[in-house]
Amino acid sequence: MNIQFLNQNEKNKITEKLKEQFGIEKIPFNLIKIGQERIMAISEKIKKEEIEKIQNIAFIEGIGVYFAKEIENEIRLSIEGTHLLKEQISKNIFELNEKQAEQWMQGNELNLSTGKKGFIIIKFNDDFLGTGKASENKIGNFIPKNRRLKAREFNYQYLQ
Repeated sequence: MNIQFLNQNEKNKITEKLKEQFGIEKIPFNLIKIGQERIMAISEKIKKEEIEKIQNIAFIEGIGVYFAKEIENEIRLSIEGTHLLKEQISKNIFELNEKQAEQWMQGNELNLSTGKKGFIIIKFNDDFLGTGKASENKIGNFIPKNRRLKAREFNYQYLQ
């Protein structure tokens, strides 16, 4: 598995993309890249040498949090990524109503126009529900199948 501990310059480039996309000013943790796209967040206390040691005895994704994916010069934050940076996210946020949030959490695309293009942060009340990809008439959903709610399971109280 190709694992890269991102240096400060590489982290700054990701921060700049996140600033442009979502208004994020600082990433308060270290980043490692797994493969070409997948970015994991790890504590700033963990050093490169420690990661290399851990890699020899454990599956590396088990020590970090899936933070984001780098796709064609854009960053798509994971659900966890939106939670880690929620205090800084200030733009490209799209707020859902309860019915839309239910559809979203079931993994459905939303057929509506946002007036935005590209990756947007999905929010319901005070909760961030991940990132979607807005196009002219829909928002693409990236919630993994194993995290989607079944129709009969949805209840607004899950989000409180």
